[in-house]
Amino acid sequence: MSKFGVMVMGPAGAGKSTFCASLITHLNLNRRSCFYVNLDPAAEAFEHTPDLDIKDLISLEDVMEEMGLGPNGGLIYCFEFLMDNLDFLTESLDSLTEEYLIIFDMPGQIELYTHVPILPALVRFLTRTGNLDIRLCAAYLLEATFVVDRAKFFAGTLSAMSAMIMLEVPHINILSKMDLVKDQVRKKDLKRFITPDATLLEDDPAETARRKAEGTAAGEEDMGDIQDKETMMRGAGFRRLNRAVAGLIENFSMVSYLKLDVQDEDSVGAILSYIDDCIQYHEAQEPKELKDDEFDDPEE
Repeated sequence: MSKFGVMVMGPAGAGKSTFCASLITHLNLNRRSCFYVNLDPAAEAFEHTPDLDIKDLISLEDVMEEMGLGPNGGLIYCFEFLMDNLDFLTESLDSLTEEYLIIFDMPGQIELYTHVPILPALVRFLTRTGNLDIRLCAAYLLEATFVVDRAKFFAGTLSAMSAMIMLEVPHINILSKMDLVKDQVRKKDLKRFITPDATLLEDDPAETARRKAEGTAAGEEDMGDIQDKETMMRGAGFRRLNRAVAGLIENFSMVSYLKLDVQDEDSVGAILSYIDDCIQYHEAQEPKELKDDEFDDPEE
């Protein structure tokens, strides 16, 4: 008998724990059972008390103190320790029925989702038939404020694509904290971020304003002083790198986003319907349509 779960991931500050809390509240209101697993060994405060907490097995604070490791090295040590003690998960999750949605709240260190092989190994253990056999979906959160800085947005999208390739499970990408950008992004521009469009870099308002201030044309290249960090981060080489990253993302055509406002129960419910569709919780169910937020065009 299969179980069902969602692994909530993303960089630090993306709102993972807040989303988990809103998801749990929504499930409770709709009389659905859930099981909350905290896998962040540094987490301290929770809106909903975890049903299973990795800190009962190992904590980042203890590892840093006893092993003399930094935060990133300590986190990797914690997950290596978890992989050596997988009974910690099995004993708690094995008895759960298919009525439960298992919510895994993950840490925010981005290297776990990009190039360290620990999470893929954990996902294989959770999903393998004969072990826990969890139909697992990954939900990768990226803070919506990234759309204000288009280079930063494409860097975050590249990380989301890397996580998709690494984990090899059904995957949804979410722009969280949508309420923070309602007055900063035009509605027609936002649609181009939902399915990332490489031409966003060509008409970046910040870049247009910079060229206007410096009196340079769109195609002009100015290498500047590579020793000057500020110059380097807005110079020709930086722009070429951004265009290459955006082109890579567009060519693979793997990443698109759902919009999330955790203060809106309908928004949380719509995201849940996409999760349910990915894990086939209701096999005949179609995901709900996300409502089209009324974004006012900011004054030019």
